[in-house]
Amino acid sequence: MMTESQPMAAPSAVMERQKRAKFRRNMFYLALIVVGLVAPFLAYPVFLMKVLCFALFACAFNLLLGYAGLLSFGHAAFLATGGYVTGYLLASYPGLTPELGIIAGTVMATLLGVLFGVLSIRRQGIYFAMVTLAIAQLVYFMFVQAPFTGGEDGLHGVPRGELFGFISLSSNLAMYYFVFAIFIFGFALIQRTVHSPFGQVLKTIRENEPRAVSLGYNADAYKLVAFVISAGLAGLAGSTKTVVFQLASLTDAHWHMSGEVILMTLLGGVGTLLGPLMGAGIVVSLQHILAQSPLGNWVSVILGIIFVFCVLSFRSGIVGELDKMYRKNFK
Repeated sequence: MMTESQPMAAPSAVMERQKRAKFRRNMFYLALIVVGLVAPFLAYPVFLMKVLCFALFACAFNLLLGYAGLLSFGHAAFLATGGYVTGYLLASYPGLTPELGIIAGTVMATLLGVLFGVLSIRRQGIYFAMVTLAIAQLVYFMFVQAPFTGGEDGLHGVPRGELFGFISLSSNLAMYYFVFAIFIFGFALIQRTVHSPFGQVLKTIRENEPRAVSLGYNADAYKLVAFVISAGLAGLAGSTKTVVFQLASLTDAHWHMSGEVILMTLLGGVGTLLGPLMGAGIVVSLQHILAQSPLGNWVSVILGIIFVFCVLSFRSGIVGELDKMYRKNFK
């Protein structure tokens, strides 16, 4: 009897540990939500909304790089597409509610992601990165020439409107909670994707694609779906950002923006759910602080130095290193 019960004890102990880990994770997410709800009373809401928009953008990029192993240099195209489509529709059709404008921008970015993915997904490594960069530059020059974008001046005066037709978003506090809800939706979608069977296959493809193919998985199809989801969420971030700042500009479409989201993701921790959120918070905060200091013209240089230091010191990013310490000392 002892020999039969001992093997049964091990799976039950593993399940118990998994339950405890899930409970701790849920409590941690609940605590973060509570912090997010009280944050606008402790800090400037517009600044917080900027952090949330870029955090969603970085989380979308991390889904592609951290879990599918694909480095895209063209994600700024999706951010800008969502922003321009939403801005144009809300500015041209005053009766359109902001949630419909955001949905339209997200759908357009998703469709563009399908086009990008079909053209680039069969490439790997640096070739994939270069193809995405080349197509993104085509999109950038299209936005420069297109009459509805306002060219280098950008699209100004985008109205915030009324959510669902009766909740005014003119107040920064109301706008913040709308942005916070969008971020929670995007983050939850990424979290569910990563922990689903689909996400497990993605990780397998990232680690050893030939083995995944030998097991019967269509690697290109899985990577294409991940790319499209990432593009759609990046478009959602761009659409939301346009409504917040009532502006869509070429800055969002420039390749510098693609580099900036890579910086946020690597700084926070690639392949971690909370890494992009921390990375976006650090980068946006540093940009805000340095822009108001005598070092305002050196923002890019200082960010570059910080990035090099962090990559050399924390190979897994800040959250990745904290996770390693936690696993080493508390598990």
